[in-house]
Amino acid sequence: MKRNVLIIGAGGVAHVAAHKCAQNNALLGDINIASRTLGKCQAIIDSIRQKGSMQQPGHLQAHALDAMDVDATSRLIEATGSRIVINVGSPFLNMSVLSACIRTGAAYLDTAIHEDPRKVCEPPPWYANYEWKRRQECKDARVTAVLGVGFDPGVVNAYARYAMDTRFDRVDSIDIIDINAGSHGRYFATNFDPEINFREFVSTAWSWENGEWKANAMFEHRKDWDMPMVGKQTTYLAGHDELHSMSHHLGVPNIRFWMGFSEHYINVFSVLKNLGLLSEQPVRTARGQEVVPLEVVKAVLPDPASLAPGYTGKTCIGDLVRGVKNGRPTEALLYNICDHKSCFEEVGSQAISYTAGVPVVAAAMLIADGSWDIGAMANVEELDPAPFIALMNRMGLVTRIRDAEGDRVLDPQEDAAQVPEARLSAAAR
Repeated sequence: MKRNVLIIGAGGVAHVAAHKCAQNNALLGDINIASRTLGKCQAIIDSIRQKGSMQQPGHLQAHALDAMDVDATSRLIEATGSRIVINVGSPFLNMSVLSACIRTGAAYLDTAIHEDPRKVCEPPPWYANYEWKRRQECKDARVTAVLGVGFDPGVVNAYARYAMDTRFDRVDSIDIIDINAGSHGRYFATNFDPEINFREFVSTAWSWENGEWKANAMFEHRKDWDMPMVGKQTTYLAGHDELHSMSHHLGVPNIRFWMGFSEHYINVFSVLKNLGLLSEQPVRTARGQEVVPLEVVKAVLPDPASLAPGYTGKTCIGDLVRGVKNGRPTEALLYNICDHKSCFEEVGSQAISYTAGVPVVAAAMLIADGSWDIGAMANVEELDPAPFIALMNRMGLVTRIRDAEGDRVLDPQEDAAQVPEARLSAAAR
């Protein structure tokens, strides 16, 4: 059993992850939080104490850390006795933190693909550019590394795997639909790190069509969906992390990612992009100062964590899976509904951070109890999804399914009783 957690990062997702670790510290043990800004880590600890989130009395400490420094990160892992590292800092940190985990033998978790700050939208599949090159190192060191275990990527990968294991003989398409039907009341803001958010949408929108990569322009393809609780919503085809592993592992010919955007968001985004303010490349001002336009935009926009107190409405994120069962066409929507106000009342966050922070802690708990402690690198769809979904149901992210039988809470235990092979995922096979 692995115990003691080091959380790297102090943003909105780290805030949720720390609260959820505290709520489950009987299993997870000591909790340490590290980032470049010690005060942000301490603010999370203060919030945990204010909310009374600790399951039982235990160790809770803040640390200052430059996580790009592999030696410093390794020393902190060893000094804190951490056996599980939850990396919810910038995706620019992934390779450095992974290196420290391989060096120290600690399990590694993240919620997004690694990015090079100087590059945007590298050739697909993105995981092959960085993470998958370290597979053998993880295997040789017997280090468990679970990649992209937020909601999307993460939970949506598990939904796809679960649907394939339990509902279909053949899957023809998976449409991942991400809707935020909430309102934060600001003129313009992003729900997580603006720099990372904009980098997703400034270049090619890749989709997986008929077994190959297809390049699309951002906002080129629009589709309206009638989704549970949030109603009819407009989405646009976008590139996203999970496509790059699911296309490799699942053998499904069509996998697409659709994200909801308001006309206002698109208009402001387009102006910023057309002015060159979303560029990741440095420019020199008239006074001779070198700046990165995207970093300047990030500096003037609201901190995503500051949106939480006034956020209202709900998110709806899920997989619409279509294929064949017993020779007949069938479809199933596996999804979650999350309420911004409820998230703030529980842990002081908005729902976007909540949906990313809960799954990574559920994964940490499955590593701690041995269920997912595989001693190798894996994407979520390679692991048994049933205990993951069941655990999240208890932790605040309830999975529902809508199919020919109706709309209901998905219970993996009930499925396992009906379908003996239901929990036999790709990794188990």
